[in-house]
Amino acid sequence: MIIAASKILELNEKYNFISGISEREKNPGVGFDVRVGEIFKISGEAFLGVEDRQTPKLEKVAEFGKDKFFILKPGEFVLVRTVEVVNLPKERVEINGKKYFIMQDTYPRSSLQRCGVFLKTTLTDPGYHGKLTFAMKNEGNINFKIELGARIAAVVFKAVLGDTIRGYSGRYNGGRVSSNGVVEKQV
Repeated sequence: MIIAASKILELNEKYNFISGISEREKNPGVGFDVRVGEIFKISGEAFLGVEDRQTPKLEKVAEFGKDKFFILKPGEFVLVRTVEVVNLPKERVEINGKKYFIMQDTYPRSSLQRCGVFLKTTLTDPGYHGKLTFAMKNEGNINFKIELGARIAAVVFKAVLGDTIRGYSGRYNGGRVSSNGVVEKQV
């Protein structure tokens, strides 16, 4: 069940589901648009195993408030971290007299696709808190210029029916982008 953004704003004082939203998003539709906060290029090696993983080294190439634009060249891949922070409690929250776990899903803005740019997003489990990180790749054959602080995706909050065995407790809690080349145990 999708929870209207207006309901999330109503509940935000108690649960702080999302912070750092722009003024525009204080009069929302179904979800909230989130903005480009930081852009990272990746390098080195990566590995995903059953017990261990190694995510690539990062180089921050643009940051909202410091840089105005970033140009994503054809075929280029970057990681993008949002300005906004989400906070999804591990425990159930009360909505209209019923208790639910809350998750969040992300959908790319169609403007990106119209420019040949693909944004890869994931769902966010109850228990996660921090900025969101997405993968962005220019699949087109032209340069794509993006302004830092531009809206790139819509986040939608959803009630989870039934039980969850555990909430998110992974290493990316807090908005971490990468292990920066270090091999680590998966949680």
